[in-house]
Amino acid sequence: MKELPIRIRLEKESGKTLYEQLYEYIREEIRTGSLLPDERLPSARFLSDSLQVSRTTVDMAYGQLVAEGYLTAKPKSGYFVNATEGQYNTGMTAEREKARQVPKEEESAFRYDFSPTAIDMTHFPYATWKKITKNILVDAKSRMFALGEPQGDEELRTTICRYLHGSRGVNCEPAQIVIGAGNDFLLLLLEKLLGRHVPVAMENPTYTRAYRIFRSFAYPISLIPMDEKGICIDRLRESGAQVAYVMPSRQYPTGISMPIGRRMELLGWAAEAEGRYLIEDDYDSEFRYKGRPLPSLQASDSQGRVIYLGTFSKAIAPAIRVSYMVLPYPLLEKYRSECSFISSTVSRIDQTILNEFIRDGYFERYLNKMRKVYRTKHDLLLGEVRGWEKDFAVSGENAGLHILLTDKRGRDEESLVRAAQKADVRVYGMSAFRMTVTGSTEKLTNEVKIAEERKGKNSPATVILGYGSLSETEIREGIERLKKAWR
Repeated sequence: MKELPIRIRLEKESGKTLYEQLYEYIREEIRTGSLLPDERLPSARFLSDSLQVSRTTVDMAYGQLVAEGYLTAKPKSGYFVNATEGQYNTGMTAEREKARQVPKEEESAFRYDFSPTAIDMTHFPYATWKKITKNILVDAKSRMFALGEPQGDEELRTTICRYLHGSRGVNCEPAQIVIGAGNDFLLLLLEKLLGRHVPVAMENPTYTRAYRIFRSFAYPISLIPMDEKGICIDRLRESGAQVAYVMPSRQYPTGISMPIGRRMELLGWAAEAEGRYLIEDDYDSEFRYKGRPLPSLQASDSQGRVIYLGTFSKAIAPAIRVSYMVLPYPLLEKYRSECSFISSTVSRIDQTILNEFIRDGYFERYLNKMRKVYRTKHDLLLGEVRGWEKDFAVSGENAGLHILLTDKRGRDEESLVRAAQKADVRVYGMSAFRMTVTGSTEKLTNEVKIAEERKGKNSPATVILGYGSLSETEIREGIERLKKAWR
């Protein structure tokens, strides 16, 4: 076994958690080529002993690196460095420096980027946020800089609890809420509660980041097809899964909203066996343009089977990095007995700022403004693609920040994406979100099958157009270019 050349001193006073410091150090070693593809890293036990930190610190650092694709976790073998194209540079120092200057985000190369994940930050109330921050720091007392509660500050949990009940119908108490720095951390924490090697079912297509995280846990994953109402319950029953990860309010990326009948079937499946749970990812429920907002699945759960996940990344800003999880009481008891020693990953200052932003009404006012902004962009985009009925079927237009165009002329997805790129426009293919299965192994890319899908042999080509971060002028100009590119 190669011994990792640890030359890092983990500092408790550095402002970053120990696991973040370790994660960033190993990530940099991989990026610069100091750790080569397929090299095996020390075991978590060995590394925790050598660094004199807890096993949990190492597990969380390794888990994050696995989730981001830097490492692969092989059951009973250990952690190995991944070989990702363009990720490593083992040449001379000048070449390494050149590699560091390459833009990390590919979308910056395109004049018009219809990203389904980007949001509009031009209307963010920066002055209000700065004012709250300044007031908090001026009045800060020693308790503000103490470690705080593992689940997050009670004031913020109480505020989130009231917000969720009023906006999403979630039935919970502040004691059931766990706050974390992003959904990645909460899923890592959830793995401790659900246990190792738990059979998980996911909708297909699905949110690929969650899929990768579950794979890093070595969870057996069943990919369940969907119909016009959402996940197919019969196929879910056949899968033998113990946990199902679903997005009932607006499935990503299809945009399907699960009706009440299918929701009851899903809850019925969870109640059929002891230890079954549903993970409800309610990632962008704030933005709905037709009808009243749909209640959460958790609001209909009377058996304590739904684990509710939410985030402020889209509703406020990606950099906020505050997510929350509502645990049913059986898992809450397990959390308190087995995981309450894990410190909160969100600073108390950030929690206090966010609490005042929500509590004092700024968040609701900002949401109302952004609903109008996104509704205007949404209507503009639909208006611009009107007239394409002979070429595309439009779907997913009732909520969220993207729509889908499904080809009617038999063209393949790759040709549509490439034609758009030649016009300096970036669009996103549905195949990137379709998981594929070979034998008993799930893979993100099965080149043969995906190639067939793109050619339309198994399913029509579908492209995703996000509009969140584009201006109205950019939407018009981008669509005009797509019209010419897709003639």
